[in-house]
Amino acid sequence: MVDHPAWDVGELVAHLDIPETAIHDALSALADQALITPSTSRPGTLRAVSPQLGLIALLDQAEQQMLAQQAKLQAVRASVLAHAARRDTHREREEIVRLEGLDAVRDRLAEHASTAIDSFQTLTTGAAMPTEAIETGKTLSRIALSRGVTIRHIYQESTLQDADSLAYAQWMAERGEQSRVMPEAPVRMTIVDRRFALIPIEPRSGRGALEIRGNRLVSALCLLFEMLWDKSTPFSRRFANSHGLSDQATAILRLLRRGRTDEAIGRQLGLSERTVRRTVSDLMKRLDADSRFQAGVEAALRGWV
Repeated sequence: MVDHPAWDVGELVAHLDIPETAIHDALSALADQALITPSTSRPGTLRAVSPQLGLIALLDQAEQQMLAQQAKLQAVRASVLAHAARRDTHREREEIVRLEGLDAVRDRLAEHASTAIDSFQTLTTGAAMPTEAIETGKTLSRIALSRGVTIRHIYQESTLQDADSLAYAQWMAERGEQSRVMPEAPVRMTIVDRRFALIPIEPRSGRGALEIRGNRLVSALCLLFEMLWDKSTPFSRRFANSHGLSDQATAILRLLRRGRTDEAIGRQLGLSERTVRRTVSDLMKRLDADSRFQAGVEAALRGWV
């Protein structure tokens, strides 16, 4: 129709060699998209709109639909967050919330992974970590670490005698988890942002967990965790190089020496910028360096990289 404005339906059928019903269907579709309109110079006929103008109009329409959809999503997000805030306000009035069953515990941990602001602190006990717990831990840790949340983990030695549990601990350490090991841990627990603490209802029962709230109770558990952390051994020593550096720290140091920013290093290694910044700060302290450049030079002089 653009190339031959004077053609009617019969001529379109003849030249395109397709059924008249298909022509009418195509014309209806083009009219719906405002790509053809009634002709003012030739009443009773249709004219093709310039494809450039027509497609621009369609893009504008699609953009408006997308903006409307984004507005709906923002409204839903605001509603969900408001509902969660109301739930948390209600829960804050209680000191202990009972989470029945493992599904309820995992759902709550998933919620914490998506909303935590500062930290996760976990104490793992037992002979081995269940396969489901390992897979869940990987998923939730990715979410938390990607948001810049610090993860500290104390493992009981007997747990790491299991090959799958040891592989999990190594996998986590490579992605930025700060982990330590101790001979005997008193209780399994997870502390989130120093505001919430989850402990099992009964050890090794799978019945669920108690979520503890309230400054006094959670503060006491935080104090216990810090005491155990100070008495435990850094897990990284089990797979550190001769300079006491983990593979992750060595990789960060190499990129630091090349002048990469924390953001660039994190993007290349798949780490959060916060994890990189924390590691760089630790390396600078170990190297007694006042600047990133000095740290790179000192590391080279010591043969670390």
